[in-house]
Formats: sequence, structure tokens, C-alpha cells
Amino acid sequence: MEAGRTGTRSRPDRPRRATRGSSSGEPSADDARTFDDACTFDAAGARLDRGTSRRGRGDAASRRRSRTDQPPEPPADPVAAARTICLRLLESRSRTRQELAQALRRKGIPDDAADVVLERFGEVGLIDDKAFADQWVRSRHTYRGLGRRAIAVELRRKGVDSETAGEALAEVDDASEEARARALVDRKLRTRPGLPDESTARRLLGMLARKGYPAGIAYRVVREAVAEHAAELAEQIPTDDS
Repeated sequence: MEAGRTGTRSRPDRPRRATRGSSSGEPSADDARTFDDACTFDAAGARLDRGTSRRGRGDAASRRRSRTDQPPEPPADPVAAARTICLRLLESRSRTRQELAQALRRKGIPDDAADVVLERFGEVGLIDDKAFADQWVRSRHTYRGLGRRAIAVELRRKGVDSETAGEALAEVDDASEEARARALVDRKLRTRPGLPDESTARRLLGMLARKGYPAGIAYRVVREAVAEHAAELAEQIPTDDS
């Protein structure tokens, strides 16, 4: 009976799934799944191979590091090259001897050639650490509002010796430092609405500390400025009589 059953439909022959190592050369299902697992898709739907892209990025970064780590080739005429580099740097602003020496070293200038140029520049007055320190102190204190302690740190990083830095910083006495700190605090208070509170005072103290002002000056300036600013605001509040 089963052999004579009618109405059955014959199933079309399905193509056999290619397997690994098949002679057809088509990727197998396992190969496709493996590829999908190793891929991701960007926002535009483009397929990106994670493994390859990561390796590519890593190799590129490694090549960049290797190029950066390798010292540059010294120029054919190191003295002339050092002279050109120093003149170009001095066009933008005055610099200390240490700043120029570090720049020359990064450019692959030999130390003996750099010393020749730096000595000559010092003799003609193109390099003058004392004049640099005087100018730096005036600029950083007047225009950036930095205290003596912060300016001293900057001068030390630029290679100015402690004696030269101390002479330059002597131009900023306690009175001028306190006046500059007060100007900074008053400007901050004018931009803040409402009465100053404890959090306002803490922020002002933190600002002065970051700018290199000593704690004694900072506390005195903030206390006086906050009290005066609060009194001025209180006078502006209308009374019941008015």
C-alpha cells in the first residue's frame, strides 16, 4: 500500500553543501561562519575584518614608533643647520640656552656643533637667560596672573638657574602679588550671580593655589573680597521702607 501511495511530490535534488577541502573551491558553511565571527560591520554596512584591521592598526603604530625612536640623520653641515634652527625659533620669542639645546638635539644636531652655535649666539646677545627671565616674570605675572611660586617652576623647567630666577622674581614683591591676586578674585566674583557662599570661597582659593600664590595671601584676599562683595550686594536689596 505504501508503495502504491499516490499524490506524493518528488523533492527536487538539493545541491550538496561544499565541505572543507572540497575540489569545488567554494567556501564551506563553516568557513562562512568563521569569517562572520571575525568580522564586524560599520555604520554604512561595510564589512570590516576585525582581526586584520586590528593587526593593521597595530603594525602601523609599531612602524610609527620605530620611525620616531630612530634619531634623525645629522645634516651635512651641522653648524649651518643649527644656526638656521635657532634663528627660526628665536623669531617667535626669546628662548633660553637650554630650550635651544633641546631643540637642536631633537633635530639630530651633534652636541659639539650645537655648542659652537649656542656660544656664538650668547656672545652676540641672541641668547640671554637673564633678559629672558626678566621678560618672562613680567609677562606671566601681568598677563597670566601667576604668582612667584608658579613662575619660578616655569623658569626652572626652561633651564634658568636659581640665582638668575631669584633676581628676576624680586621684581614681584608681596604688595604687587597681593594686588594681582585681588584683581583675579574680584573679576571672578563679578561674573558670579548672587551672594558668594562657602563653595565660592573654596573655588577662589583653589584658583589662587593653582596660580602659585601662597596660602597666607590667598586666604586674606579671598576673605576680604568675599566680605566686600557680599556687603555691596546687600546694599542693593530694597528695604521695607522703600
